[in-house]
Amino acid sequence: MVEAVTFDEPVELDEKSMRGRRGRTRKGQAVGRYLMCVHVTDRATQIAVLEGRRLIEFRVSRPADDISQIHGNIYLGKVQNVLPGMETAFVDIGTPKNAVLYRGDVQYDPEEIESGDGAQAKPRIEDLLRPKQSILCQVTKNPIGEKGARLTQDVSLAGRFVVLVPNSSGFGISKRLPDSERKRLRSILERVKPEGHGLIMRTAAEKVTAAEIERDVARLVGQWNDISKLAKSSSAPALLYREPEAPLRLIREELNSDYRGVIIDDRQLYTEVSGYVSSIIRPLADRVEHYNTKKEKLPLFERYYVTEQLKKALEPKVWLPSGGSLIIEHTEALTVVDVNTGKNVGKSSLEETVLANNLEAADELARQLRLRDIGGIIVVDFVDMELAANRAQVTKRFRDALARDKTRTQVLDISGLGLMEMTRKRSGEGLLESLSDICGDCSGRGYRLLADLMD
Repeated sequence: MVEAVTFDEPVELDEKSMRGRRGRTRKGQAVGRYLMCVHVTDRATQIAVLEGRRLIEFRVSRPADDISQIHGNIYLGKVQNVLPGMETAFVDIGTPKNAVLYRGDVQYDPEEIESGDGAQAKPRIEDLLRPKQSILCQVTKNPIGEKGARLTQDVSLAGRFVVLVPNSSGFGISKRLPDSERKRLRSILERVKPEGHGLIMRTAAEKVTAAEIERDVARLVGQWNDISKLAKSSSAPALLYREPEAPLRLIREELNSDYRGVIIDDRQLYTEVSGYVSSIIRPLADRVEHYNTKKEKLPLFERYYVTEQLKKALEPKVWLPSGGSLIIEHTEALTVVDVNTGKNVGKSSLEETVLANNLEAADELARQLRLRDIGGIIVVDFVDMELAANRAQVTKRFRDALARDKTRTQVLDISGLGLMEMTRKRSGEGLLESLSDICGDCSGRGYRLLADLMD
């Protein structure tokens, strides 16, 4: 099995490059908007991201078991059965439940496919896959509950600065970057793009030197070559490539000069993370710290008020600053959010009170969706507003608040009934599922039948 590269010889950087990417400091202390706290136990690694002192993101990573925490892993899978009516194939990748591969995620060469419906017709899934066929695939969504993992054949390997798309001709640059930087990176990309593979330049490539990008590309190409060799010598099902543990993965994706620090209370993990950052993200190496629990008076999460905020995030009711509230309830099909004015009685008119309450709710709900990692279909019942302009204002406020969330969302306008429908991409367990078990008495229904009345 191929492991992700988490250590490499660092690229030499001049003082000007280092100074421009170190981030802000004040009186010798790093300054930044965010702080990452990592707490390690035998059962799990917990990662909290704070903005100022407010908890905005929380993740739980259990030791890699190759069963539930497999997002990003690459497998040589064996097709078990193909369902033309569902345009779906079930693939054995070695997990208890077969993974799902949809027609739109199947890669093929048009010249190799014969279809009876004419040359211009889109080939059907039964023309592309057959039972017992071995295929190279990557997990795009962890298994959740009774559902197996979701797969794609559009394989990609993520580095710190670029994403390698094997056997592709395309390339792209993050739209989050300014035009001048995109132009600079495009010239670098044209020089370092490997033959036969596509590249996507990430936001983290901003201000990065050509030598660092070239080294990142070389690492990924080397990994892909190792994966290709292993695939040819393996029998399906087989794990070919495993993504790094959650803390390293999150740091690879997120760490930048906006973070004032990464604090880890486990010496071994601190050594691994520090080594990765020192070799790949050298300008930020001094922002990784070890939290010595034997010397400190309080545990890490208590020191930064994570535990207190986490308990509140597991409650269905969330209070708003002016006295209103959100009630967040989960069902099998969707998540429902009810917005109430509660103790908020306002000062002027009912419409102004309701508008102010709904604007507060829009800001807080965006934070709660990210913190609780709620995915799927979400329906929000805002307090009714008479004016269409006010409904539009709340919708815009909500979309603006969601802009900081990197998880893909789609938000529809508020209806005349005050309902807003939206979706948020689900990639794994939410906060509640990762920190709780189903009640053995009520099986998660929230109530028990009265035995004396059911005899």
